[in-house]
Amino acid sequence: MFMTAKQASEKWGISDRRIRVLCSEGKICGAYREGRGWKIPVDARKPADGRYKSKENLLLQIECKKVELDGRRPLTAGEAARLNEEFIVEYTYNSNAIEGNTLTLRETDLVLRGLTIARKPLKEHMEAVGHKEAFEFVSELVKDSVPISESIIKQIHYLVLADKKEDRGVYRRVPVRIMGAQHEPVQPYLIEPKMKQLLRDFAESTEHIVTRLARFHIEFEGIHPFIDGNGRTGRLLVNLELMKAGYPPIDIKFADRIAYYNAFDEYYVKRNLSAMEKLFAEYINARLDMYLDMLQD
Repeated sequence: MFMTAKQASEKWGISDRRIRVLCSEGKICGAYREGRGWKIPVDARKPADGRYKSKENLLLQIECKKVELDGRRPLTAGEAARLNEEFIVEYTYNSNAIEGNTLTLRETDLVLRGLTIARKPLKEHMEAVGHKEAFEFVSELVKDSVPISESIIKQIHYLVLADKKEDRGVYRRVPVRIMGAQHEPVQPYLIEPKMKQLLRDFAESTEHIVTRLARFHIEFEGIHPFIDGNGRTGRLLVNLELMKAGYPPIDIKFADRIAYYNAFDEYYVKRNLSAMEKLFAEYINARLDMYLDMLQD
């Protein structure tokens, strides 16, 4: 059942004109134009006021765009390949660059095609290939909707840490510090109980997926369960859960690394989760826009 813009205006206490603007901006889920007016689902939620750029408004935009994307599914094999083609290369480049890998985007593309880059360490070649294989493994897990677990996390890490055979897929056994960070990772004997608690909390959370994943990611990196490869593994886990929930994967850019690092400090110094939530939400929103643009008839 549907209502008119005037009926929505009376129901929500928003001007008729404002309702029409929100419909044209795609901020009311399920609304569509019919002739010169708008049809709005009677169970549609009142949108947050976008003029204030609130977190709630951004999350609502994400939900609306996901509904639209769901309406275009299932994607053909060709559409899926087109959407993932450039993403894998850019994602591998950015995720590795954040951790210090010096391969350029073009060099990363060449390495993933099987070529060797002169004067670049073998370690960096292996990191690129390992990350790509880990993302492909994650994509397979998504198809079967495999629940996240310590075993899955270790398997992803095993693929990520291609250059350190003895440390692949095993929790660290020595204390570590994160240079420049405001937080000190837990002692080795606490890793396993902390990981079990983290997974329980994530499974039981009823928060919006953006909030759940922002909290999970920060807490995972805070535990820092592995000797190396925590950042790449953590970002792959975020994408595992996003894709299982029907959202596109995100690629945190090397250029945004300072904002990304600051989001961790905001949480550990001020217990403020909003910086990471905002970062994740903006990336998800942009990816949804890209998917919908590419799938236009």
